[in-house]
Amino acid sequence: MRILAIESSCDETAAAVVEDGRTVLSSVVASQIETHQKYGGVVPELASREHMRAITPVVDEALARAGVGWKELDAVACTYGPGLLGSLLVGVTYAKAISMAHGLPLLAVNHLEGHIHAVVLEHPQTALPALALIVSGGHTHLYHVRENFAYEAISKTRDDAAGEAYDKVAKLLGYPYPGGPILDKLAPYGNARGVRFTRPHMTSGNALDFSFSGMKTAVLRWTEANAVEEEIAARRRVGGTATVEEWLAVTPAATLDLIASFQAAVIDELLSRIGKLVEAHAVESVIITGGVACNAGLRRAAAASRIGVPIYFPTPGLSTDNAAMIGAAAFRKLRAGDVAGLDLRARASLPL
Repeated sequence: MRILAIESSCDETAAAVVEDGRTVLSSVVASQIETHQKYGGVVPELASREHMRAITPVVDEALARAGVGWKELDAVACTYGPGLLGSLLVGVTYAKAISMAHGLPLLAVNHLEGHIHAVVLEHPQTALPALALIVSGGHTHLYHVRENFAYEAISKTRDDAAGEAYDKVAKLLGYPYPGGPILDKLAPYGNARGVRFTRPHMTSGNALDFSFSGMKTAVLRWTEANAVEEEIAARRRVGGTATVEEWLAVTPAATLDLIASFQAAVIDELLSRIGKLVEAHAVESVIITGGVACNAGLRRAAAASRIGVPIYFPTPGLSTDNAAMIGAAAFRKLRAGDVAGLDLRARASLPL
């Protein structure tokens, strides 16, 4: 069964053709980084406009690369939440139009479930029950994934998502958007014990929830205390296409220590939660997915951890937002006859 999948939840317009939930025949992603870079983050209205411009050529390219026509498809799938409402509407509306025009079943996929299936797509040996950590610019959620992909939310962030905290810290230090990958590349050059970050302690509600805003504030206080205005100004002049060597030339050792310590604190927060829950939930594997799953420091730390069960990451191309993961998640829905109606609505806040 071949599914055309569409993903437009944030700032990437993506389409893919996936066969039987396992084989990616094509995957096309149009990034909007250049559009949003000058603003230091995603501007929702601009994102939806860019989706409208890109959606038709991206879908056409996905079909062309897969070598299939409309009559060779069995269904069309789309992300209907969570995400930016205007962005979601573009993908949902386009998928509805395809469903009507070509008589294809319409499949509605939760973006978060898509991220989990990005791992299962590449690692079919992933055993359930599992713990799934979805960590990106918009989400930091931990789920218990039971048999037949039944989900129980264990914890989430109460403020900034981990990826959002990375980008905000990078902006404070004068690095361009998206700053998370830059900090990850610079972290190995600093002392991860050079700056002390206090770990958050939840005194109310779910004690397992995440919080990263305090770390961001600690970086702000550090910049105020260390008079780093000149080096920040120097980094802002460098531009978004700089190499690691060029960033190192404008990043003193003290700032590298700060970056390394920040990264170590974030990674410790993420992996310590998993370590505490693996035995308690008797899981057989761990899934770490989402944009921050590209983080090399996180991958190294996970490989060196003593969590005790296999830990699976998607490849970088399937870690960030893409439509192949939506097609993989949609296949289960198609087999189960879980078809959406043409009254499907985009939902900016959608639980899993």
